[in-house]
Amino acid sequence: MSQKEQLRQGAEALGITLSDEQSQRLLAYGELILKWNKVYNLTALRDPAAVLTHHLLDSLAVIAPLQRQCDGKARLLDVGAGAGLPGVVIAILRNDVDVTCVDAVAKKAAFIQQVASELDLRNLRGLHARVETLTGSYDVISSRAFASLPDFVLGSVHLLGPDGVWLAMKGKVPSDEIAQLPPQAEVFHVEQLSVPGLEAERCIVWMRKPAD
Repeated sequence: MSQKEQLRQGAEALGITLSDEQSQRLLAYGELILKWNKVYNLTALRDPAAVLTHHLLDSLAVIAPLQRQCDGKARLLDVGAGAGLPGVVIAILRNDVDVTCVDAVAKKAAFIQQVASELDLRNLRGLHARVETLTGSYDVISSRAFASLPDFVLGSVHLLGPDGVWLAMKGKVPSDEIAQLPPQAEVFHVEQLSVPGLEAERCIVWMRKPAD
């Protein structure tokens, strides 16, 4: 089966019907990760099949949950974005969402800028900074295996808009981290994910600021 077929079938299993343009952009993004990986250590994966399941499909698994939480125009900050996961995938699937991927490593932010340029994603930008130093207001703040939940919340709480949500992608449900959350955040939903081709536990921990 071709990569395009695998991608389409995997997306369908996640409840997503990809357009030709979305499929092409996702596969082109996967190729860019592999190409840049030879020079810059963006991710540990070197195999196209692994990039498809562990990166593209893993990130696509957040699209339907995100749609349920946020179905209109929004500003999203992807923290510790690395190679742009899930931020770039969200930008490809949701052109109504303005995505900023921030990373403290300059080459990773530069890679995301390159992706935005090559794939003509006008709603995507890469930013080289530490999240603690940023200003602004975002409707969604996401991370994927970036830091513990308490660190993620404390580093970004000043950036979360009044009705904003945190979207933390995790493996197993991080009960210990949830128990240690600071008072600035509360969990309102833990969503189990099933990623096609990935024999591993995945979940999203959804958080928001407590009501006054």
